[in-house]
Order: sequence, then structure tokens, then C-alpha cells
Amino acid sequence: MLKPEEFAILPWGWTPGDRSAIQGMRECGFNLAGFVAPHHLNLVNKSGLKALVYSAATHVGDSEAKLTAAEIACRVKHLTKITKGHPALFGYYLRDEPGAKVFPGLRKWAAAFRKADPTSCAYINLCPNYANPEQLGSTDYEHHLDAYVKTVRPRFISYDHYALMEGGILREGYFQNLESVRRTALRHQIPFWNIVLSNAHFNYAEPTAAGLRFQLYTTLAYGGRGISYFTYFTPTTGNYRLAPIDQFGNKTVTWEMLRHLNFQIHHLGPTYLKCKSINVFHHDDDAAGRRPPKTSRLLSELGGGSLLVGEFEGPNQQPFVMLVNKSLQHSFHFHVRFKKAGTIKMINAYTGRCEPWVGENNWLAAGQGMFLCLER
Repeated sequence: MLKPEEFAILPWGWTPGDRSAIQGMRECGFNLAGFVAPHHLNLVNKSGLKALVYSAATHVGDSEAKLTAAEIACRVKHLTKITKGHPALFGYYLRDEPGAKVFPGLRKWAAAFRKADPTSCAYINLCPNYANPEQLGSTDYEHHLDAYVKTVRPRFISYDHYALMEGGILREGYFQNLESVRRTALRHQIPFWNIVLSNAHFNYAEPTAAGLRFQLYTTLAYGGRGISYFTYFTPTTGNYRLAPIDQFGNKTVTWEMLRHLNFQIHHLGPTYLKCKSINVFHHDDDAAGRRPPKTSRLLSELGGGSLLVGEFEGPNQQPFVMLVNKSLQHSFHFHVRFKKAGTIKMINAYTGRCEPWVGENNWLAAGQGMFLCLER
């Protein structure tokens, strides 16, 4: 498993058995490889990564969800006999975006992996809240999330939501999806991961530094413990473009932007992962379905722009806040005051050090976040 101070960063998708490609993921700041064949774990280990293993025999389609417990145990045993205890193993890929009808079957598969290899996890990714009722197999998204956790008993929730559209439009429901998953994760006391976009396709926007920052820091503000990027390798179909690695195997500008952002996670992670999410609100308190600033548990004053605020409790009940500029186009400076007396400091995303919050540190670029704390 990853170390406790590590935030999970996954390039979502199939990873080829190419050492240079896997090493490139490490250089880009990822700590997990995507879905690898069992016999490629040695290559992953040499690059210093962990991996999710994919096997056709344990991919849980609708028919595999109906297999008997004995047949499931047999398939799982066959795979884990090869992979169990490997230093590069993080877990096993089971299913993407399942409907509720296969939750009972997924429970059997997850239980079989827990029994056969207790130190690893079974990876399943859920639909976003814009999936229709037929896709979900549920009448309500929150019920879908709750039923999944209660039935399958995963170690964490993973879901995807692709929200950045052409023309600078943010898909409606992005923040509501984060809130629903956060609420479910807290209720069941498990972490959650968010899958966001690192390529353009269909009518999704081409990656920008602001868009990548926005997707990461909004996930952090809601208390996420992992982020996945769809995709690392650009597919050779349709209008897919500008993933970190293009169709010819070359690094794109997205690779450089993503590396810069992934390194920020590594520097924030050791402090961030010690904190517990206690509240989230939006500065523009007239927006439907968003918590107004009056719900803040830690701040008495806040201003400067359109802000998302995640509030956290660190060790010894130390107050922390993650402030995020929700604009994808504009920078602004801001001011903040905590309810309690003390000295405001920041966790520097480029050094990881706790430093004085002074001077030009009251500026946020488009999509940027800043992690502040109060020392008494």
C-alpha cells in the first residue's frame, strides 16, 4: 500500500508493459500506475510505483457478477497466487461504473480478494451524478452511493466527474457530486478519490493549467484522499487530444502542467493527510445548493473573489482551511480572518514547509488553492 503520508495519484487507464512509459509516469509525479498485467509488476516496481492489476479473469462484467462464490474464489486464488506480496501491488481492478444490480456480485468479488490478499484492495469506480437512472440502477444518486458502500464494503470510494467543457463552462452538478461523495465517505468513515480529465474529447475543454489546478484543489477542499486523471495516454480514436502523452508517444504540454501540479500534492500531502475534513462552503452564498459563509466553523472574515473553502481539523485540533479560486480565468487577492486568535500560516505547496502567510501570498491564480493554518 502507499505510505500514510502519500496522497494517491493515478493515471486512469491501461498501462503498457514499457519500462520507459512507466518511468515517465513516475517522473510526472504519479505514485500509482494504472491497470497493469500481473507479469508487468516487476517493471512497475523498478520505477518506484505501485499498481492496480487487471486480469480478464477477474474483470467483473454483468455475467461475472452472477458467478458462484466458489468460482469467484477459484479465479481470485489463481490471480493472487501470482501477485500476493509483490512490492508493487496496490490492488486489483474489478469494474468501472457499475449499476446497482451488480453490487451484490461485486460484494462477493471484493470479499474474495479481502480473504485471499488482505493487504491489497479491490478497485471499483462509480458513475458521476449526471448518469441517468438506467445507468445507475438507482432512483437517487445519494441512495446509489450509500447502497454501494453498504453492499460492497469498499476500502474507499472512487468516482468520475468530467466537468470542464468547451467555452469555459463548468458542468452543472460538479460541486454537488463532490458534496454527495464527501458526505457518504464521512458517514461510512472511508476515503474518496475523484477521477477528473487530463485530455480533451467530445465537447470537453482542452487541458489548461487553471483547469487542472481547479480539479485538484476543489477535490482537496472537499477532503479527497486521491485523484485520478483520465487519461495519461491519448487514445487514437475520435477527437481525443492533449493527454500527457500524445498518440505518437511524445510528451505534451499537459505532461508538464500535470507534473507541476503532482509535485504540489507531494509537498502538501504530509500535512494535508493528517487533517480531518469538518466543513465545506462557498463564498458566493446565494448559489443554489451551496453552503453560505455563515456556516463557517473556523473563519470570521473572508473576501476577495469567488471562493470554495474546505475547513479541516489537524493534530491537537489545529484549524486548517483550503481556499480555492473557483474562477477558471481570473486571479484575485483575498483576505481571511480566523475566529480564534493566533498567527495565520500557510503550507507552501512548493516546499511543504509551514511558513508565514505574508506579502504576496494573498493572491490566488485561476483554479489555485492555498492551505492555511492557525498557530496559537
